[in-house]
Amino acid sequence: MPDIVAHGRQESMIAACSLCHYPNGKGRPENAGVSGLPISYFIQTMHDFRDGLRKSADPRKANTNRMISFAKNMTDEEIKAAAEYFGTMKWTPWMTKVVESATVPKTRPNNGMFLTLEGNEKEPIGERLIETPVDAEATEILRNDHSGFIVYAPPGSLKKGEALVKTGAGRTTACGLCHGEDLRGLGPVPGLAGRSPSYIGRQLYDMQAGFRKGEWTSLMRPVVAKLSDDDLIAITAYIASMTP
Repeated sequence: MPDIVAHGRQESMIAACSLCHYPNGKGRPENAGVSGLPISYFIQTMHDFRDGLRKSADPRKANTNRMISFAKNMTDEEIKAAAEYFGTMKWTPWMTKVVESATVPKTRPNNGMFLTLEGNEKEPIGERLIETPVDAEATEILRNDHSGFIVYAPPGSLKKGEALVKTGAGRTTACGLCHGEDLRGLGPVPGLAGRSPSYIGRQLYDMQAGFRKGEWTSLMRPVVAKLSDDDLIAITAYIASMTP
């Protein structure tokens, strides 16, 4: 494991990549899964952070601001080492299942992640997608990177998402055109299948709102321009249900 992944570089205030993204690159919904990303895409992403081209629509999102700081202080050699380390891994999803439901367990936000409250209280899902640990203690306290997540989406999301992803449904471009058959990636373009819907949704929104820019984003802006919030929920729920 490269030193930058295992330990970071404390004198430059760079945290270990494995602290948030885990040694296996799984990440969590509040950050990103980085295993299995094309090496060139990983490097370009870090350069976009460094060059001020990748920000969050929510200025309070602390880990995005930290990534910008890390990228500015990392050497090209450190970025390449991290990219090659995570790029050799195969992405395997955290999600155990995607459930369509009009009601969901009540949750509370905790450091960017939604944790289920004790008891069996439910609430309407509304226009939301909820990604929450199957076992909050195992995930949040014990940092078990095999504990799993469950995704709740409004009824009808998967069917709608499938149409948008596969055909564009008259609103966008079919995702597989660039991201490959079954969304498993194509050359330098990353795979999407089985990845966190919370993360994918944030990126699509940031692109749509103009907070995420850069070489690849210029191709994505027309793709996301006409998508509604419901479209984004449906797309990300369906993507999460796919096998990478």
